[in-house]
Amino acid sequence: MIEKKKFLERYNLGETDLEEAKITWQELEDIGRAYERIEGKLRDIGKEFVDEYLYDIEKAGIHSYRYRTKEPGHLLEKIIRKRKEDYKKFDQLDATNFHKYMTDLIGIRVFFLYREDWIYFHEYITSVFELNPENFLEDRLKDFDEDENHFYIAERPKVYRRNGDTRIYDEELIDIKSDGIYRSLHYIIKYKGYYVEIQGRTLFEEGWSEIDHDIVYPYFKDDEMLKDFSTLLNRLSGMGDEMSSFFRRMRTARIEQEKEKSRLSQDHVRSDDQ
Repeated sequence: MIEKKKFLERYNLGETDLEEAKITWQELEDIGRAYERIEGKLRDIGKEFVDEYLYDIEKAGIHSYRYRTKEPGHLLEKIIRKRKEDYKKFDQLDATNFHKYMTDLIGIRVFFLYREDWIYFHEYITSVFELNPENFLEDRLKDFDEDENHFYIAERPKVYRRNGDTRIYDEELIDIKSDGIYRSLHYIIKYKGYYVEIQGRTLFEEGWSEIDHDIVYPYFKDDEMLKDFSTLLNRLSGMGDEMSSFFRRMRTARIEQEKEKSRLSQDHVRSDDQ
């Protein structure tokens, strides 16, 4: 367990943040130790999930994937942040039930080459996991399903769309959010007694997101210069996505042109033979 001073320095926090979150360091230590006791189990569950559902990437409609369990320090920082943002929603969170509140202890990223390919993964994941609004979470403590054998999608799937994005998402299938520059699909799956968060994005978007998360979010999100550079990098990644889709459309057009040439040539040969 990381010591308090190092934790606060690492995550750019102070005593006032703990006070605003109405949580003590002792409570955070208890949660941290409880998490360390189950982290190995969560890692095994994550591996089982990807082996069972994502190993065949073509069947899953994706380019590639990776997975992880949440780093203990990041878990504690998130708890502080969430309690500051909405204390009433998280005021009952403690070392015995934090896994009922935190839906990203097991995190999986799936990647697409092209933005439009989200639909193939969406169709796949909703075909292998029950999508029933009656299962959607409202109260994370009261609505927690203790049945470890009940696998299902626990929240309505959603996508965060960049400003200016073309309308490639079907609003009947997915909840569309606009978050300025963030672009990602989100699914919360109830699996073997815990939640698995799946995020889907393009390879270009993943590159920007990793750099932004390493430098800006969430510890320096108020630094205007860093935010400006991150926004610029995001725009470049968006251009990369647009160009990738354009390349594919060009290739499709070339293939159709070649087919048409071949058809016309064959028709000409048959005409000469007659």
